Amino acid sequence: MSILITGTAGFIGFHLSRRLIQEGKRVVGIDIINNYYDINLKYGRLKEKGIDHSKIEYGLAQESSVYPNYTFIKCDLNDHETLQNIFMEYKFTRVINLAAQAGVRYSLENPRAYIDSNISGFANILECCRNNKIRHLIYASSSSVYGLNKLMPFSTSHNVDHPISLYAASKKSNELMAHTYSHLFGLSTTGLRFFTVYGPWGRPDMALFIFTKAILEGKPIQINNNGNMSRDFTYVDDIVESIISLLDKEPQPDPGWNGLDPDPATSPAPYRIYNIGNNSPVKLMDFVRAIEKEMGKEAKKEYLPMQAGDVEATWANVDDLINITGFRPATPIEKGIRNFIAWYKSFYSVNK
Repeated sequence: MSILITGTAGFIGFHLSRRLIQEGKRVVGIDIINNYYDINLKYGRLKEKGIDHSKIEYGLAQESSVYPNYTFIKCDLNDHETLQNIFMEYKFTRVINLAAQAGVRYSLENPRAYIDSNISGFANILECCRNNKIRHLIYASSSSVYGLNKLMPFSTSHNVDHPISLYAASKKSNELMAHTYSHLFGLSTTGLRFFTVYGPWGRPDMALFIFTKAILEGKPIQINNNGNMSRDFTYVDDIVESIISLLDKEPQPDPGWNGLDPDPATSPAPYRIYNIGNNSPVKLMDFVRAIEKEMGKEAKKEYLPMQAGDVEATWANVDDLINITGFRPATPIEKGIRNFIAWYKSFYSVNK
């Protein structure tokens, strides 16, 4: 088995690639290492996997000094020629596409980044998979696609035609594009709608990172919608376990699919969509209190109105995931927060 992981210097990509190479899988990771957030964090993730950032050259493979089964290549998904050459050289059997321009609010400031990475880049991934007979493409979607939907818990059988951010729209586009390739070319595709992923090595634009940093520095944390929000916080190890459990579960055409009453999560093509969430929404203020308890320090709070592109609540129905894999994400937030804060203090040399 040879696996390509895009976004391997990213949060989820780091954890997934490290787990797979530790299990002995042959992994090639690619990442453009853009400056959306601190690239030193991305370099730190790569260092953990034996990649020296000072030796990185665009398009050239660097072998890990720690894991003989891991190779890193700096590559832009919009560079179709280099991407195609990588596919041809390494002859992947499976591809996991985690590379994307992340962030809901940033999509209001820089929409072009989302079109370039999440749509044009994903189109190149689909083309390379089609042309190189990839057995299974797994790709990251997002809970953001549920948009204005208020029916809880969110189910993959729900309509997702009303996204409220360009980020969400780009992820819905990925699902539509993947279905087209599944239908036309028989490419097995699995889309994963991630729900508020958190944990060690997390992104600096995520709430847990922002809150932890602010509390340690004695600065106020900003509470959106006056705290009247809830999220289905999902620990990163549960995300990784879900992906690995689906790696060999190539979707099969659904013989019972009915075009008069279409199920958005399945198809007569080899196409599936799954929610990956904790199935246990947590109120934002309870999340803050759990951070305060772990840090032994109360946060200064600044209450703000709802921000553009945000939704009040998320809650994942994960029955389909459990039925097909037997795995249920269930890491409690107390454990996840404890692990994140311990990592943060270690990585940033915080002695308090």
